[in-house]
Amino acid sequence: MGGMGAPALIQKRDGGVVTVMLNRPERMNALHKDLLEQLKKVVDVLETDRTVRALVITGYGDKAFCAGADLKERAGMTDKEIVQRLDFVRTLYVRLERLPFPVIAMINGIALGGGLELALACDLRIVADGATLALPEVELAIIPGNGGTQRLARLVGRARALELLLLAKRLTAADALAIGLVHKVVKAADLEDVTKEWTDKLVESGPIALRQVKVAVRAGMERPLDEALSWEIECYRPCLSSKDRLEGLKAFSEKRKPKYVGD
Repeated sequence: MGGMGAPALIQKRDGGVVTVMLNRPERMNALHKDLLEQLKKVVDVLETDRTVRALVITGYGDKAFCAGADLKERAGMTDKEIVQRLDFVRTLYVRLERLPFPVIAMINGIALGGGLELALACDLRIVADGATLALPEVELAIIPGNGGTQRLARLVGRARALELLLLAKRLTAADALAIGLVHKVVKAADLEDVTKEWTDKLVESGPIALRQVKVAVRAGMERPLDEALSWEIECYRPCLSSKDRLEGLKAFSEKRKPKYVGD
């Protein structure tokens, strides 16, 4: 699937679930200009596609989810170009994070630097048992520049984040699970099947509710508790006025699965 002339990004759709695959196996699915611009085009469409219920991001092959920035490309860039690239990716990852449906990182192999930062911008992270995860930028005399220092610290705590960042620690999948960096570790052969179990569950749930959970948690975490509890009620309101809520109650009373449409 990879190789010269192959698209850097492969997209497929199964019902309400979109899967995006980074397709540069010869470069460990490293991020370069073309791949990032293609990912932006995907996000451009998904932001307003109300029929999508979940997005899965993964890498081609069994070696790498994403090895981070393409260092060969980076070596030929000026300081100004690198800063522009960081700004581009920062904006892209924030938009990815704010998509109105759950985003799953299906981590099939190594996730380093910008690759792990991509996974950190997702809502859920499921990882193959042989994967390695790290933010090793200090070894290259730089720091993570696309959310690594900020999202990691919010996820695993300041002390643990500093340990991982300052020592450029490589984590096994089990290590990552133990500190809450990922949600589930499975055998590589089971990765797609277990991810599908998750997406099947998401597709069955109310899309407005899934969207509002994301909004409530992400924005609420940055607020004092009293203010956040009020924010939670505000996030509840769109569910209250939805047709889906009535469908959920009706389906429950009729002992059948609800059919949610996102209205």
